[in-house]
Amino acid sequence: MADKDSLLQERHIECDSGFDSDDMGIDEMDCSDPLALSGRCDLHKGLRIEVTKEPLSMRSIANVVIALQRLKHIERVQSTEFSDRELFNIFMENVIEETIVINLNCSESKLYSRQDKVVQCTICDKSKKTLVHRENFPYLLAFTLKGGNEVNKARFNLSAYTPPNCKDSSKGQAVCLGIVKSNFFLSCTSDNGTPSLVIEEVKDKESLQEVKETDDMERFLFLRNSSGESLNTFESVKYPGWFITTSKDEKQPVQMSKQQTSHLQLFSLYDEEVVLQSEV
Repeated sequence: MADKDSLLQERHIECDSGFDSDDMGIDEMDCSDPLALSGRCDLHKGLRIEVTKEPLSMRSIANVVIALQRLKHIERVQSTEFSDRELFNIFMENVIEETIVINLNCSESKLYSRQDKVVQCTICDKSKKTLVHRENFPYLLAFTLKGGNEVNKARFNLSAYTPPNCKDSSKGQAVCLGIVKSNFFLSCTSDNGTPSLVIEEVKDKESLQEVKETDDMERFLFLRNSSGESLNTFESVKYPGWFITTSKDEKQPVQMSKQQTSHLQLFSLYDEEVVLQSEV
Protein backbone atom coordinates (compact mmCIF):
# COMPACT_ATOMS: atom_id res chain seq x y z
CA MET A 1 0.00 0.00 0.00
CA ALA A 2 2.84 2.36 0.86
CA ASP A 3 4.50 1.61 -2.52
CA LYS A 4 1.27 2.49 -4.29
CA ASP A 5 1.03 5.85 -2.48
CA SER A 6 4.66 6.61 -3.30
CA LEU A 7 4.05 5.86 -6.97
CA LEU A 8 0.98 8.16 -7.10
CA GLN A 9 2.96 10.93 -5.43
CA GLU A 10 5.75 10.68 -8.00
CA ARG A 11 3.25 10.86 -10.89
CA HIS A 12 1.58 13.88 -9.29
CA ILE A 13 4.92 15.70 -9.07
CA GLU A 14 5.70 14.94 -12.73
CA CYS A 15 2.32 16.20 -13.94
CA ASP A 16 2.41 19.29 -11.77
CA SER A 17 5.74 20.54 -13.14
CA GLY A 18 5.50 23.73 -15.19
CA PHE A 19 8.47 22.79 -17.41
CA ASP A 20 9.34 19.69 -19.43
CA SER A 21 12.75 18.11 -19.69
CA ASP A 22 15.26 18.37 -22.51
CA ASP A 23 13.71 15.28 -24.05
CA MET A 24 10.86 17.47 -25.17
CA GLY A 25 13.19 19.92 -26.86
CA ILE A 26 12.66 22.71 -24.32
CA ASP A 27 15.21 24.16 -21.95
CA GLU A 28 14.96 22.99 -18.39
CA MET A 29 14.98 25.52 -15.59
CA ASP A 30 18.27 25.81 -13.81
CA CYS A 31 17.19 26.29 -10.21
CA SER A 32 20.47 25.41 -8.59
CA ASP A 33 20.96 29.08 -7.79
CA PRO A 34 19.97 29.80 -4.19
CA LEU A 35 18.06 32.78 -5.59
CA ALA A 36 15.59 30.28 -7.02
CA LEU A 37 13.99 30.16 -3.60
CA SER A 38 12.99 33.81 -4.09
CA GLY A 39 11.27 33.02 -7.40
CA ARG A 40 14.19 33.64 -9.80
CA CYS A 41 15.63 30.88 -11.96
CA ASP A 42 17.97 30.82 -14.95
CA LEU A 43 16.80 29.28 -18.22
CA HIS A 44 19.37 28.84 -21.00
CA LYS A 45 22.09 31.42 -21.42
CA GLY A 46 20.83 34.98 -21.68
CA LEU A 47 17.34 34.43 -20.22
CA ARG A 48 16.06 34.48 -16.68
CA ILE A 49 12.56 34.13 -15.37
CA GLU A 50 11.60 36.07 -12.29
CA VAL A 51 8.42 35.87 -10.22
CA THR A 52 7.56 39.02 -8.31
CA LYS A 53 5.20 39.36 -5.40
CA GLU A 54 4.18 42.86 -6.51
CA PRO A 55 1.18 42.62 -8.88
CA LEU A 56 1.28 44.58 -12.13
CA SER A 57 -1.39 47.11 -13.00
CA MET A 58 -3.85 46.36 -15.80
CA ARG A 59 -2.29 49.22 -17.81
CA SER A 60 1.17 47.61 -17.57
CA ILE A 61 -0.19 44.21 -18.60
CA ALA A 62 -2.06 45.73 -21.55
CA ASN A 63 1.08 47.56 -22.71
CA VAL A 64 3.10 44.32 -22.56
CA VAL A 65 0.46 42.38 -24.52
CA ILE A 66 0.27 45.08 -27.21
CA ALA A 67 4.05 45.20 -27.49
CA LEU A 68 4.32 41.42 -27.83
CA GLN A 69 1.62 41.34 -30.51
CA ARG A 70 3.49 43.94 -32.54
CA LEU A 71 6.78 42.12 -32.11
CA LYS A 72 5.25 39.03 -33.75
CA HIS A 73 5.40 40.81 -37.10
CA ILE A 74 9.14 41.37 -37.11
CA GLU A 75 11.69 38.94 -38.48
CA ARG A 76 12.29 35.79 -36.43
CA VAL A 77 14.72 36.47 -33.65
CA GLN A 78 17.81 34.27 -34.04
CA SER A 79 19.35 35.03 -30.67
CA THR A 80 18.33 36.01 -27.17
CA GLU A 81 21.31 38.33 -26.85
CA PHE A 82 20.51 41.94 -27.87
CA SER A 83 22.62 45.01 -27.67
CA ASP A 84 21.03 48.19 -26.34
CA ARG A 85 21.03 49.61 -29.86
CA GLU A 86 19.28 46.52 -31.28
CA LEU A 87 16.58 46.64 -28.62
CA PHE A 88 16.09 50.34 -29.22
CA ASN A 89 15.67 49.82 -32.97
CA ILE A 90 13.20 46.95 -32.47
CA PHE A 91 10.94 49.02 -30.24
CA MET A 92 11.18 52.13 -32.38
CA GLU A 93 10.31 50.23 -35.56
CA ASN A 94 7.65 47.86 -34.24
CA VAL A 95 6.24 49.01 -30.91
CA ILE A 96 6.37 52.77 -30.66
CA GLU A 97 3.64 54.50 -32.64
CA GLU A 98 4.55 57.69 -34.44
CA THR A 99 2.15 60.61 -34.21
CA ILE A 100 2.37 63.33 -36.82
CA VAL A 101 1.03 66.74 -35.83
CA ILE A 102 0.20 69.15 -38.61
CA ASN A 103 -0.17 72.82 -37.79
CA LEU A 104 -2.50 74.59 -40.16
CA ASN A 105 -1.79 78.28 -40.00
CA CYS A 106 -4.30 80.85 -41.14
CA SER A 107 -2.20 82.07 -44.06
CA GLU A 108 -5.36 82.96 -45.96
CA SER A 109 -8.11 85.25 -44.71
CA LYS A 110 -10.42 83.64 -42.17
CA LEU A 111 -13.89 82.61 -43.27
CA TYR A 112 -16.82 82.08 -40.88
CA SER A 113 -19.96 80.30 -42.16
CA ARG A 114 -23.33 80.83 -40.49
CA GLN A 115 -25.10 77.73 -39.19
CA ASP A 116 -28.73 76.85 -39.87
CA LYS A 117 -30.11 77.09 -36.34
CA VAL A 118 -30.62 80.28 -34.33
CA VAL A 119 -31.22 80.76 -30.61
CA GLN A 120 -33.73 83.50 -29.85
CA CYS A 121 -33.38 84.83 -26.31
CA THR A 122 -33.26 87.78 -23.94
CA ILE A 123 -30.03 88.70 -22.16
CA CYS A 124 -29.35 89.87 -18.59
CA ASP A 125 -26.07 90.70 -16.90
CA LYS A 126 -24.87 89.09 -13.69
CA SER A 127 -26.72 91.64 -11.53
CA LYS A 128 -30.02 90.87 -13.36
CA LYS A 129 -30.06 94.05 -15.42
CA THR A 130 -31.78 93.44 -18.75
CA LEU A 131 -30.49 94.59 -22.13
CA VAL A 132 -33.05 96.96 -23.64
CA HIS A 133 -33.28 98.44 -27.12
CA ARG A 134 -35.23 101.64 -27.63
CA GLU A 135 -36.35 102.62 -31.10
CA ASN A 136 -34.11 105.12 -32.88
CA PHE A 137 -31.49 104.67 -30.17
CA PRO A 138 -28.01 103.75 -31.54
CA TYR A 139 -27.02 101.57 -28.58
CA LEU A 140 -28.40 99.25 -25.92
CA LEU A 141 -29.25 100.18 -22.34
CA ALA A 142 -29.04 97.95 -19.27
CA PHE A 143 -31.40 98.39 -16.34
CA THR A 144 -33.55 96.41 -13.95
CA LEU A 145 -37.08 95.94 -15.25
CA LYS A 146 -39.94 95.96 -12.79
CA GLY A 147 -43.30 94.30 -13.18
CA GLY A 148 -45.20 95.32 -16.29
CA ASN A 149 -42.09 96.41 -18.19
CA GLU A 150 -41.11 92.98 -19.52
CA VAL A 151 -42.22 94.05 -22.99
CA ASN A 152 -39.23 96.40 -23.14
CA LYS A 153 -36.73 93.54 -23.17
CA ALA A 154 -34.63 93.31 -26.31
CA ARG A 155 -34.96 89.89 -27.89
CA PHE A 156 -31.94 88.67 -29.85
CA ASN A 157 -31.23 86.26 -32.68
CA LEU A 158 -28.04 84.54 -31.60
CA SER A 159 -26.59 82.98 -34.77
CA ALA A 160 -23.61 80.64 -34.44
CA TYR A 161 -20.82 80.42 -37.04
CA THR A 162 -18.53 77.57 -38.06
CA PRO A 163 -14.92 78.59 -37.27
CA PRO A 164 -12.14 78.72 -39.91
CA ASN A 165 -10.48 75.40 -40.81
CA CYS A 166 -7.10 76.37 -39.44
CA LYS A 167 -5.26 76.82 -36.21
CA ASP A 168 -6.56 79.81 -34.32
CA SER A 169 -5.51 81.11 -30.93
CA SER A 170 -9.01 82.41 -30.24
CA LYS A 171 -11.34 80.32 -28.12
CA GLY A 172 -15.12 80.30 -28.07
CA GLN A 173 -18.09 80.03 -30.40
CA ALA A 174 -18.32 82.83 -32.94
CA VAL A 175 -21.83 84.35 -32.87
CA CYS A 176 -23.73 87.24 -34.37
CA LEU A 177 -26.27 89.17 -32.26
CA GLY A 178 -29.23 90.52 -34.20
CA ILE A 179 -32.40 92.09 -32.81
CA VAL A 180 -35.51 90.01 -33.53
CA LYS A 181 -37.90 91.32 -36.24
CA SER A 182 -35.46 93.95 -37.44
CA ASN A 183 -32.37 94.48 -39.57
CA PHE A 184 -30.32 95.71 -36.62
CA PHE A 185 -27.21 93.92 -35.38
CA LEU A 186 -24.64 94.57 -32.68
CA SER A 187 -21.24 95.50 -34.05
CA CYS A 188 -17.90 96.47 -32.57
CA THR A 189 -16.29 99.43 -34.34
CA SER A 190 -13.31 101.59 -33.55
CA ASP A 191 -13.70 105.27 -32.81
CA ASN A 192 -10.33 107.02 -32.57
CA GLY A 193 -8.65 103.71 -31.78
CA THR A 194 -11.08 102.73 -29.01
CA PRO A 195 -13.55 99.91 -29.78
CA SER A 196 -17.20 100.71 -29.08
CA LEU A 197 -20.48 98.78 -29.29
CA VAL A 198 -23.13 100.16 -31.65
CA ILE A 199 -26.39 99.01 -33.21
CA GLU A 200 -25.93 98.86 -36.97
CA GLU A 201 -28.54 98.29 -39.65
CA VAL A 202 -27.82 95.60 -42.23
CA LYS A 203 -30.27 95.85 -45.09
CA ASP A 204 -29.10 92.63 -46.75
CA LYS A 205 -29.01 89.94 -44.06
CA GLU A 206 -27.59 87.44 -46.55
CA SER A 207 -24.36 89.42 -46.48
CA LEU A 208 -23.82 87.87 -43.04
CA GLN A 209 -24.13 84.30 -44.36
CA GLU A 210 -20.35 84.19 -44.71
CA VAL A 211 -18.10 86.57 -42.84
CA LYS A 212 -14.59 87.15 -44.14
CA GLU A 213 -11.73 88.80 -42.36
CA THR A 214 -10.87 90.91 -45.39
CA ASP A 215 -14.30 92.46 -45.92
CA ASP A 216 -14.45 94.08 -42.45
CA MET A 217 -17.55 92.05 -41.53
CA GLU A 218 -15.82 90.61 -38.49
CA ARG A 219 -17.11 93.62 -36.59
CA PHE A 220 -20.45 91.75 -36.29
CA LEU A 221 -18.90 88.65 -34.70
CA PHE A 222 -18.32 87.95 -31.01
CA LEU A 223 -16.72 84.95 -29.34
CA ARG A 224 -19.16 83.47 -26.86
CA ASN A 225 -17.62 81.59 -23.94
CA SER A 226 -19.83 79.79 -21.42
CA SER A 227 -18.99 78.78 -17.86
CA GLY A 228 -20.44 75.96 -15.80
CA GLU A 229 -22.86 78.41 -14.18
CA SER A 230 -24.47 79.23 -17.56
CA LEU A 231 -22.73 82.60 -17.59
CA ASN A 232 -21.47 83.93 -20.91
CA THR A 233 -18.91 86.43 -22.10
CA PHE A 234 -18.91 88.04 -25.55
CA GLU A 235 -15.48 89.02 -26.88
CA SER A 236 -15.05 90.96 -30.11
CA VAL A 237 -13.54 88.89 -32.93
CA LYS A 238 -12.20 92.00 -34.66
CA TYR A 239 -10.74 93.45 -31.45
CA PRO A 240 -9.52 90.59 -29.23
CA GLY A 241 -9.48 91.39 -25.54
CA TRP A 242 -12.50 93.70 -25.73
CA PHE A 243 -15.77 92.45 -24.24
CA ILE A 244 -19.40 93.50 -24.21
CA THR A 245 -19.92 94.95 -20.74
CA THR A 246 -22.48 96.78 -18.64
CA SER A 247 -22.07 99.41 -15.97
CA LYS A 248 -22.92 98.82 -12.33
CA ASP A 249 -25.22 101.80 -12.57
CA GLU A 250 -28.76 101.62 -13.92
CA LYS A 251 -29.84 102.76 -17.39
CA GLN A 252 -26.31 103.11 -18.73
CA PRO A 253 -25.29 102.22 -22.31
CA VAL A 254 -23.88 98.76 -22.98
CA GLN A 255 -20.34 99.17 -24.25
CA MET A 256 -17.05 97.51 -25.08
CA SER A 257 -14.30 97.48 -22.51
CA LYS A 258 -11.37 95.51 -21.26
CA GLN A 259 -11.67 93.61 -18.00
CA GLN A 260 -12.35 96.16 -15.30
CA THR A 261 -13.91 95.97 -11.86
CA SER A 262 -16.30 98.81 -12.75
CA HIS A 263 -17.93 96.82 -15.54
CA LEU A 264 -19.75 93.52 -15.74
CA GLN A 265 -18.85 91.06 -18.48
CA LEU A 266 -20.99 88.08 -17.48
CA PHE A 267 -24.39 87.50 -19.07
CA SER A 268 -27.16 84.90 -18.86
CA LEU A 269 -29.57 83.88 -21.62
CA TYR A 270 -33.28 83.65 -20.85
CA ASP A 271 -36.46 82.65 -22.70
CA GLU A 272 -34.41 80.60 -25.16
CA GLU A 273 -36.03 79.19 -28.27
CA VAL A 274 -34.30 77.42 -31.17
CA VAL A 275 -35.52 78.35 -34.68
CA LEU A 276 -34.24 77.89 -38.21
CA GLN A 277 -32.30 80.63 -39.94
CA SER A 278 -35.03 80.80 -42.60
CA GLU A 279 -37.56 81.80 -39.92
CA VAL A 280 -35.56 84.78 -38.72
